[in-house]
Amino acid sequence: MITLQVLNAHGRRRAPRTVLMRAARAALRGEGVRNASIGIVCLNNRQCRQLNRKHLGHDYATDVLSFPFEDTPVLEGEVYVNLDRAREQARDYGVSPLHELARLVIHGTLHLAGFDDRTPARAARMHARENRYLARMFTRHGEIRI
Repeated sequence: MITLQVLNAHGRRRAPRTVLMRAARAALRGEGVRNASIGIVCLNNRQCRQLNRKHLGHDYATDVLSFPFEDTPVLEGEVYVNLDRAREQARDYGVSPLHELARLVIHGTLHLAGFDDRTPARAARMHARENRYLARMFTRHGEIRI
């Protein structure tokens, strides 16, 4: 069973829970994960920078952070999505904010599922998977599929 929870902790902005949950499910199902419990938390730049500094020692606001929990039969963890960065990146990449949010959740979920992007080859592999799962969620014109 896949259990997902969404917490909008940004303060000013809200992300649509259904889009975030669909993105996480698309990645989990695509990777064959049948048992998972994942929290998705939406943050702002300041909150994300604090979390990144505290847990990873990086003093900047990133777009997404993933923290897996202990190794159990059920995939457990949290994905933290920076809504401020998602809006900026959507503008930069010429996609809708929903599309970029979904990409970040998929990326974070793939990290929880064991993928890493520390080398160019691994990053390309993750990016290809992100694109595959995004294509299942969005039409060619960037509209979300129902």
